[in-house]
Amino acid sequence: MDIFLLCVFLPLVTVAWGQYSDYYYGPYNYGDNDEWVNVYRQGFNFQCPHGQVIVAVRSVFSKNEGSDRLWNYACMPASQSLGEPTECWWEEINRAGTEWYQTCSNNGLVAGFQSQYFPSVLDREWQFYCCRYSRRCPYSCWLTTEYPGHYGEDMDMMMYTYDYYIRGATTTFSAVHR
Repeated sequence: MDIFLLCVFLPLVTVAWGQYSDYYYGPYNYGDNDEWVNVYRQGFNFQCPHGQVIVAVRSVFSKNEGSDRLWNYACMPASQSLGEPTECWWEEINRAGTEWYQTCSNNGLVAGFQSQYFPSVLDREWQFYCCRYSRRCPYSCWLTTEYPGHYGEDMDMMMYTYDYYIRGATTTFSAVHR
């Protein structure tokens, strides 16, 4: 009888657990799955609402579309422990066709991106929109290397823990792969 009850209730528990886990990603609202901030080979400008920062980045790659990517972002309010945003600015442009590494200057957090596609090099230039808050962000930062591991991979990166922020990014460029 106990085994019979286990066989009946185990599937119900797994279904309930699966439904529960769907709500874990609730704060990251990308909008409709088909909504992207750009179309292939076009520029875009994305900024979080005032007081919010980027907490998730999603991208899909297409070699057929000029070795370009579609991009989407999600924002959340910065932790109250950081205080209010005191200033926001656009960082220097990271030119297309080059490798680059950049973090927001002046202890800023990434709150937006601007990008333009260049068909001559099949690459994008980038500019970060950064915001500094009245209380300093801790400097215990590190560079994640898992998203994406290969230039053609899709990516879906989320800050799963509150008080973790995106401070910058890096890229590689290959004249062979474009």
